[in-house]
Amino acid sequence: PAGSPRRSRRRKSIAIAYEAGQGDGTKQGMSEPQEPRWEPKHWREQLERIREMRRNRDAPVDEMGVEKCFDSSAAPQVMRYQVLLSLMLSSQTKDQVTSAAMQRLRQHGLTVDRILQMDDATLGRIIYPVGFWRNKVKYIKQTTTILKQKYGGDIPRSVEELVQLPGVGPKMAHLAMTIAWDSVSGIAVDTHVHRITNRLKWVKKETRYPEETRVALEEWLPRDLWREINWLLVGFGQQTCLPVNPRCSECLNQNICPAARKC
Repeated sequence: PAGSPRRSRRRKSIAIAYEAGQGDGTKQGMSEPQEPRWEPKHWREQLERIREMRRNRDAPVDEMGVEKCFDSSAAPQVMRYQVLLSLMLSSQTKDQVTSAAMQRLRQHGLTVDRILQMDDATLGRIIYPVGFWRNKVKYIKQTTTILKQKYGGDIPRSVEELVQLPGVGPKMAHLAMTIAWDSVSGIAVDTHVHRITNRLKWVKKETRYPEETRVALEEWLPRDLWREINWLLVGFGQQTCLPVNPRCSECLNQNICPAARKC
């Protein structure tokens, strides 16, 4: 009987010490408050102002971008294939040229089987003058063959598999996941997104390549914003934040943009 209360007190003191250790702030528990996640200065305000400038949705990407190029009334599998092809054509090519090429392809019946039946010369004539059209003829044929043989004529459902297809890069893969599969797998970073996020200092340190920019953005940008960043910044880059001679005087972010004074 004499030993019983001692055991009880010991148990109590152990329990109290355990609770205190958790809430009191061990090194592990304190690491997050001491090192808040990095985020750029003024980014929320900059984003809101870009949304305002893009309110009319009247940039080339809005009217002739990939999301406008496929046949929305086609069977889902055909629609997804058309999304992938429009992305492959869009590389190094203006939206107007990609859109026109897609229209011509659709007039010939844009399906996996129709493309496989088409000879290279005909395919080249139809997609010309998209950038690097000769290479794209080769990539389209190779990719379409893989889709037929390995995926039953559909497109892969993961970024990892998409980027293994000839002529398909990370930006295309993430856009294909969003548009074709309605799944946000990452931020689609093209030259516009790469340029603008570097100008706004939305990356900790300057990045050299779009894929490097994607990784840097995904480290801090809230995931619920990933879907809109591409179309938002692409259109902004087409109309206002141009590659050469950006229209800083027309930009609502002029007073909070790190690059504005250099423009």
